[in-house]
Amino acid sequence: MKKAQSAASPAKSETSSSKRLRPADSPGTTSPAGKDIADILESIDKRLSSFDARLSLVEILHREFKCLRESLEFSQQQGASPRPYSGCGQETTSYRGQIGHFKQKEHVKSRGRELKGTDFSVNDQFPKEILEQRRVLFPIRRGFIQKGSRAVIAVDRLYVDGQLHRDPDTTPWLY
Repeated sequence: MKKAQSAASPAKSETSSSKRLRPADSPGTTSPAGKDIADILESIDKRLSSFDARLSLVEILHREFKCLRESLEFSQQQGASPRPYSGCGQETTSYRGQIGHFKQKEHVKSRGRELKGTDFSVNDQFPKEILEQRRVLFPIRRGFIQKGSRAVIAVDRLYVDGQLHRDPDTTPWLY
């Protein structure tokens, strides 16, 4: 008789898993609240993906800076204790090393554009004297750019339309 009762009342014979899956809850259908949640999750996923990309770039730049720092420390040690000349092999290796470090530095600087809009940036590090000279050149450069000229600062020199800008009043270090 128990079998007859269970067949007559299907609600009692449902398992806990069949209770959870109702037609409205099936994967193909979503409620308005579920759609909002899905949109929010998708937005969070996009932001996390963007953050992951930026984080991986920062990690790459960190490794590059570490290599540059190590090579700088090595070259400073080489400069502090000069070794006797032992043939062209050592000179060639040192020169090739400098080119390699320059290429790494330029590579890091070119990838620095990808940090735009973040709290990070990539710049050359100059001595205090050169920084002071550059501070003088930036307003002059801005004036030339506003007039439509192409103006570029390279270390402590200003080039306007490919020509070195020299003015005894503002750039006495070039004389």
